[in-house]
Amino acid sequence: METNEVTQDVVVIDIGELLNFFLRRAVYILLSGLVLAVLTYGITTFFITPSYTSVTKMYVLNRQTNESITNSDIQSSTYLTKDYMEMIKSRTVIEAVIAELDLDMTYDQLLSALSVSTTSDTRVVAISVTNSDPYLARDIANAIRRTAAAHIQAVMNTEAVNVVDEANIPSVKSGPKVKRDVMIAGFAGIVLALIVNFVLFLMNDKVTTAEDVERHLGLSVLAQMPLEMDEVKKKKARKKLEKKKKRGSSFK
Repeated sequence: METNEVTQDVVVIDIGELLNFFLRRAVYILLSGLVLAVLTYGITTFFITPSYTSVTKMYVLNRQTNESITNSDIQSSTYLTKDYMEMIKSRTVIEAVIAELDLDMTYDQLLSALSVSTTSDTRVVAISVTNSDPYLARDIANAIRRTAAAHIQAVMNTEAVNVVDEANIPSVKSGPKVKRDVMIAGFAGIVLALIVNFVLFLMNDKVTTAEDVERHLGLSVLAQMPLEMDEVKKKKARKKLEKKKKRGSSFK
């Protein structure tokens, strides 16, 4: 039986040579990260409309009797908190708020600006609304809380939906996060430059050293002839002189 031996070229990467390659191009690598970070800063600062988030909180209690609050009331309210969160985002509540405030928004648009959350093992529900107008964000958050409280009491037969915090007028914008975006863009620019330079390093097949001869051609270098700096200067001077002679002869 004949066996066919398949030989494959294995690419060997010299880590030290790769690091030197990156160091020689360190300025360009850092510059690419800086350029991308500056572009991101300009876009997020001058071309993206800032947004503000207003938060209101309410406390929901499911009381089973008219007597004082029991542990059973508190436990059942905890279990029903997720139901309350879904009812806050219901179409009935959202569309009622749109009609009340005469908003130029659809159900999906307002729902995308709404966030409902709760801390673990509590009955406090936080309603967050994000909008480019901080005053409108406050008004929408309060309207959603009021409408949702009435809807929850009617559907879930809940006795108490109390206000923990009124919606605030946000003074600090919640987005875009300029510092975070600039840092991510700068890091991404450096990584991209490293990848490009790594590909260029792999594609570079020039033979410049004795190691390159042995690696690419499989030949051993018997000797190396050092080229003195004086000889290099003389060759450059000769080339310049030859060019001048050629120019002079062309004008004759």
